[in-house]
Amino acid sequence: MGALQLLIEPRVSVRSPCLQESQPDCPGVLIFPPLLFGGTLVFGLLLHWLHPLSISTSWAVRLVGPFLIIASGLLALSAEAAMKRAGTNVRPDKPTLAIVRDGPFQFSRNPLYLAATGLYIGIALLLNMLWPLILLIPTMVVLRWGVIAREERYLEAKFGDAYLSYKSRVRRWI
Repeated sequence: MGALQLLIEPRVSVRSPCLQESQPDCPGVLIFPPLLFGGTLVFGLLLHWLHPLSISTSWAVRLVGPFLIIASGLLALSAEAAMKRAGTNVRPDKPTLAIVRDGPFQFSRNPLYLAATGLYIGIALLLNMLWPLILLIPTMVVLRWGVIAREERYLEAKFGDAYLSYKSRVRRWI
């Protein structure tokens, strides 16, 4: 399953045992990240349909959207390739088998979430819809505390000083 397909078509059951912290080799994320972004985007589109709020009348806004979508897609593909080279799972409902340090992971500890955020913003800009951007704020809060914090706690426990060293050298986002 490709990174872009994973962002668009999550194939994880809500009952996945690895989405619970009680499992020994799982981060126990609160929600599957592609579902978080996809669900929020659909909710934003619905709100826009009920009460349209546009971002801007400027053509420049609509030009930035496709750029972000393409750049985010390339970032996601690069991150997925780096994870496969390292021999670890891409999906957060599977155990992490290695710390990935090459490719985009040299610059960001969360390049797939950065890509998902860029894709989300790109779609909102392309469609000139403000609601999805408003909803991005609570989405990022859930991502930070319900996903990333749990993953980092899991990685610190599993890899110890090796992950702490990586974490001290590489920023969370960019």
